[in-house]
Amino acid sequence: VQLQASGGGLVQSGGSLRLSCAASGSTDSSYSIGWFRQGPGKEREFVAAISRGGGSTYYADSVKGRFTISRDNAKNTVYLQMNSLKPEDTDVYYCATRVVFGSLATMSRPGKYGYWGQGTQVTVSS
Repeated sequence: VQLQASGGGLVQSGGSLRLSCAASGSTDSSYSIGWFRQGPGKEREFVAAISRGGGSTYYADSVKGRFTISRDNAKNTVYLQMNSLKPEDTDVYYCATRVVFGSLATMSRPGKYGYWGQGTQVTVSS
């Protein structure tokens, strides 16, 4: 499975971006997908996750109410709509696959995921 994350960029505080995670090599709908972010010298941080069918989602407390994860299995793509962006959201954002959609404690751990995309930079200016 290859994952391609895109949609990052530079946006002002309060603005919006939509990230995409496109899967190839295998059908995206076979996997749950998680979004993580990581800045220089920081650990990879959980952002959101979605089940294979899209019916279940989890969010980190820091993004709840501002970010929305969704998926279009016909397009093998998962989206992360990010609204009301803050400077502290500045990071490289990664998507990753996991076969089983587990508990929040499981889905929030980077080590529980298999394939990872290359990351897309999000920069929020104040």
